[in-house]
This record gives sequence, C-alpha cells and structure tokens, in this order.
Amino acid sequence: MSSTLFRTKSVEQSIRDTEEPEHALRKSLSALDLTVFGVGVIIGTGIFVLTGKVAKETAGPAVSLAFVAAGVACALAALCYAEFASTVPVAGSAYTFSYASLGELPAWIIGWDLVLEFALGTAVVAVGWSGYIRSLMDNAGWQMPEALAGREGAEGFGFDILAAALVLVLTGILVLGMKLSARVTQLVVAIKVTVVLIVIIAGAFLVKGANYDPFIPKTQTVEAGSNLQAPLIQVIFGWAPSNFGVLGIFTAASVVFFAFIGFDIVATAAEETRNPQRDMPRGILGSLLICTMLYVLVSIVVTGMQHYSRLSVDAPLADAFKSTGHPFFAGVISFGAAVGLTTVCMILLLGQTRVFFAMSRDGLLPRFFSVVHPRFKTPHRPTILLGVIIAILAGFTSLSELAELVNIGTLFAFIVVAISVIILRRTRPDLPRAFRTPLVPFVPILSVLASLWLMLNLPTETWLRFAGWMVVGFFVYFLYGRQHSRLQREKAAPADTAR
Repeated sequence: MSSTLFRTKSVEQSIRDTEEPEHALRKSLSALDLTVFGVGVIIGTGIFVLTGKVAKETAGPAVSLAFVAAGVACALAALCYAEFASTVPVAGSAYTFSYASLGELPAWIIGWDLVLEFALGTAVVAVGWSGYIRSLMDNAGWQMPEALAGREGAEGFGFDILAAALVLVLTGILVLGMKLSARVTQLVVAIKVTVVLIVIIAGAFLVKGANYDPFIPKTQTVEAGSNLQAPLIQVIFGWAPSNFGVLGIFTAASVVFFAFIGFDIVATAAEETRNPQRDMPRGILGSLLICTMLYVLVSIVVTGMQHYSRLSVDAPLADAFKSTGHPFFAGVISFGAAVGLTTVCMILLLGQTRVFFAMSRDGLLPRFFSVVHPRFKTPHRPTILLGVIIAILAGFTSLSELAELVNIGTLFAFIVVAISVIILRRTRPDLPRAFRTPLVPFVPILSVLASLWLMLNLPTETWLRFAGWMVVGFFVYFLYGRQHSRLQREKAAPADTAR
C-alpha cells in the first residue's frame, strides 16, 4: 500500500499532460506579467496597516530591519520555488512539485492545503475590500442597507453583497482569459504602486530625525501564555518572545512575514508562461525584491513622521499624515488600499483554480474540472465553481478568526517545496534546470527552519484548525482520490489487458 501512496509522477509525464488539447492552458504570460502578478498579490493592506502596528507594539523604528529579515526568509523559499517552477512549468505550484518528488499522498496533502489557503485568502481579502469601499461610501454620505453590509455587527440576516459581487466579477475576468487578467492586474497594480510611491515621497518631507530615537527601543519581556490563543512554541516550551530590543526585530519579522505572502502564487501560472525557464525566476524573485524595497521605505517613513509610541494600530499611516496636518493623504491611502485589494483577491482566486485544475487533471479530483474552455483556453469549470462558493463564503461568513489559516498553509507549502528541491536533486540529477537554487542543500534547509520557526509562532488554535482540515483531506483522498488517480488507472490498464 505504501508504494501506491508515495508513487511519484515523472516530470516528463507532467509536461506531456499539459500538451493534451482539451486539458492545455494557453501560454500568454511574460516576465513582466508574472512580476506584476507577484507585486499585485503581495502588496495589500499590510503595507498601510502592519508597518505601524508592528512598529508600535514590537520593534519601534527598527521595524524596517524586521522587513529586511522577513524578506530574506522569503527569499530562501523563493529560490526554491524559482528552481521548481522553471524546471517543472506545470500548473499547481507546490502540489505539482511534491508529486514529482515526494509522492502522491504528500502531493494530495499540499494540494488540499493550498485549496483551503487560497479560498480563505480570497474570501478574507474580499471582505476587507468591502470594508474599505463602505468606508469611502460613508465619507460620501452613502449608506449600505444593514442587511447587505456583511455579518459583522449584523442583527439577523446579514450578507456582504459587495464582497460577493467582487469575487463574481473577478471570476468572470479569469474565465475570459489570462491575458485579460494580466492587463487588468497591470492597470490596478500601476495605480496601487503609484499611491505607495506618493505616500513615500510625500511622507519623506515630513520626517523628523528625533522620531527615530531610540531606533532600537529597550527590550520588554512578554509573559508566556498557555491558552489556545498563545503561540504553539509558548504552549510547548513555555517560552515567550520579547518585544523591542534586538530580539524584538526577529519577533517582528515573524509578524511582518505575512505581509509577503503571495509570491508563491506566481508559480501557479508556470504552465501559462511563454518562456517559463527564463521568466519564472524573474517573476518570483523580481516581485519579492520590489515589494521588500517598498515595505522598508514605507516603514522608514511612517516611523519618521510620528514617534512609534504614538502610532495608531488600526490606520497608522493615514493617522500619521493627519497628525502632521495633511488629512488629504489619508484619503489617498484608503483609495490605494481599496484598489490594491482587488488584485490580491483576483490572484488568490487564480492560484486556487490552477491548483484545483492540476489535481483534477491527475484524477485526484473529478476529471470534469480539467477540461479547458474551447475558446478562452482557461479552466472555466473550476473557476466558476470556486468563484461561486467563495462569493457565498465571503458574503455570509465573518472570517477574521480563520485568516491565520492562510498563513500556516503558506508556510507548510514553503517547507514542502524546499524539501522537494533536495529530493529531486538526488533522484533526478540529470534533469535540465534553467535556474538552480544556490548552495543546495543549505539554502533549502534554512528555508525549512525559517518557515517552521514562523509556524511555531502561530496560535495553537490555528494549528488545531489546520489539523482538522488535513484530517478531512485524508478521508477525501482515501475515499475518492486514491482509486481515481490517473497513475492508478494507468497501472491497472496493463493488468486488465493481460487478462
């Protein structure tokens, strides 16, 4: 039985599957498109909110160094993703990579994990976008009916019509084609980055050197907790990280790391890239570098405009401009955040549909969903199915408590990809690699350790929910996926012929 659970799908077979006419996606993306996708999904509300929150509570002005540390941790994972995405240019990202190296059951586990990660991520972001739009409408004197403004604070029936509508519109764009999706993303990302640059340049003229003193505040110890809201590392070892000081920078890095989540989604578009061997590494690493630079600059500006101890938690950058007598920029920031979240939502939905499509093409999910649209060459069936489900989820559910499942799912994928690089280097040293992760196995091992450390800093409750979802996944695999696997059918076919 173990031989079937850990049977691998060869890289060559994975690539051949992409050439079947009814299951083939259109190759239309360039390195620029991939970089824009990466920037589009990474830069969300985190750049406007997380910078000030972490500066006030954890690191002070040294939050800029925390972003650098988090960027380095992400770069370790990005180097592993770049090798795999250029070597195995097939939809599915970490799912496809693990199928080629670890085997079918691990591949199913990571695919099941990614389906949850991207679904919750899309719904959470859609709800956040709806909140920004309602805020802008309130400023203009327009009020949404309470029953259509979401579940938060609703008495009786509550449906977030704006969040659901956004998901459905983006679903339609994704069905119509990747190139259209790329064009929409380029436009929105251009607006979003312009807003960020305006904030950086305008804020630079309002910086006061005294606000950087002290740059690294004095260390403050944190009392260890033992309830389900406490990080798992505290529950197991009774150890609590410290705020501020040098160690506070690394504590802050484990928090701001989650503002970088998203670059891995670029790898899901490998099959739709014209020259994946060249362009995938450029898109993955380029988007990560651009976003790290923007995060560092914003954190330097916000802590220079207002002393870290006086920053607000909910809207630190907007309130910092208000405190200096420039409320206009607060509106610009809200506009930039609302516009920016549309691309985050669309690219998360894009990533999920590609993973679902790849799992369906391998037979682990119904093959019905692996047929592409005859005209648009997009996986329209899973896109429509998942789009409708997520729209309902975003409309009816308050998802704030589930948002951290997105984080643990991403980190789990990072670990799997890093391990897969090491294994495939040993099992398939002959495989042509357009991009090679440097210093293997040291860089992948460092990536595993960094991701594991960040996972241990997540609440215990998040780990329990993640474990519950994985248990459900095991049942689905053994009840359906294992018997309907394409590898299983191909293995059984010669035996049937012999009889």
